[in-house]
Amino acid sequence: MTEIRKGQQPAELTREQFHERFMQRFYDPAFRSEDEALSRLEDIAWQAMKEGRKAPVTRPAGQGFADPTYEVAVQWMDTSQRLKQAQKRWSDPSTRSRILLISGGDRNDGTCPGEMSKTWRLTQMAKAQLNDADVIVDVLDLSLLTSEYGREIHPCKGCVSTAMPLCHWPCSCYPNHALGQSHDWMNEIYERWVSAHGVILFAPTYWYQSPSALKLMIDRLVCADGGNPDPTTTHGKKAAEAKAMEAKGWDYPKHLADRVYGLVVHGDVAGIESQRRNLSDWLDWMGLIEAGPQARIDRYIGYYEPYYNSHETLDRDEAMQQEVRQVADAVQAAVKLLRKGELKRPERKAAVRAK
Repeated sequence: MTEIRKGQQPAELTREQFHERFMQRFYDPAFRSEDEALSRLEDIAWQAMKEGRKAPVTRPAGQGFADPTYEVAVQWMDTSQRLKQAQKRWSDPSTRSRILLISGGDRNDGTCPGEMSKTWRLTQMAKAQLNDADVIVDVLDLSLLTSEYGREIHPCKGCVSTAMPLCHWPCSCYPNHALGQSHDWMNEIYERWVSAHGVILFAPTYWYQSPSALKLMIDRLVCADGGNPDPTTTHGKKAAEAKAMEAKGWDYPKHLADRVYGLVVHGDVAGIESQRRNLSDWLDWMGLIEAGPQARIDRYIGYYEPYYNSHETLDRDEAMQQEVRQVADAVQAAVKLLRKGELKRPERKAAVRAK
């Protein structure tokens, strides 16, 4: 068996350090009248961390799992069942087509910038173009991470790099109640991706790369590309069991394969081409199908111009507005072909890797 490398984990928090971090969430003086109650809650949270109560409510996995007696987190089981049902609906030709529009900017007028993002406006243009009565349009606005209370996407922990079977589909790293990581938007986002027959991703360019909210979602979708749908095979997060499974050969299932996609990337100075390539390569790798070259665009809005009037610049850029509509048309047309069984899919061979 390959060696499992150890030595990076830091020392546990002291009781004093835990108190300091716990109380940071209650800095507002309005909480001072409830300090006694907060102290009692802090004691409970401290014990949960010390005992590692990541999943405090579990039940036996049951039939269909490698170890039906293994206790699995109820929250994970609920998400897994929803994804299975969503995949079943996706495969049913009698259901209405769904197109997921993802607004990937961090800015909105409900938080510090005080103004909506151009990314949101481009998303709305595409939504208006998708006027087919047979299509359900689902808009996912990732800027809610910056403006809504309790809205979080936690970072990927990199389980894949230990062994692919350790990365569960859907992700079982969160919620982690022992560490206070109780909110995780991805459980909803996974279902919206699975339900979609088509996806259009709208992304501004932040410092040559994707915005923080978009990158968080991308990283957490790693489990959709090769993830293990049965956490009982690794009995939770047992690295040795996962390594042994991958050593025998793993087929890296693509859980989001055969969705159609379009891509709109924009920026103001530089970096749009590289971001568009990175995003399209990522979507291709996951097994999604591009809706044609006209469905993947990168454009500047006000190249090297000031920011204060950039919305007015977009108002005048009728050519880009038309291109966004064409992306929507291309994806909608490709979805129709997909559901008729007439869309050519790239040939894929199982990528079984073992030494």
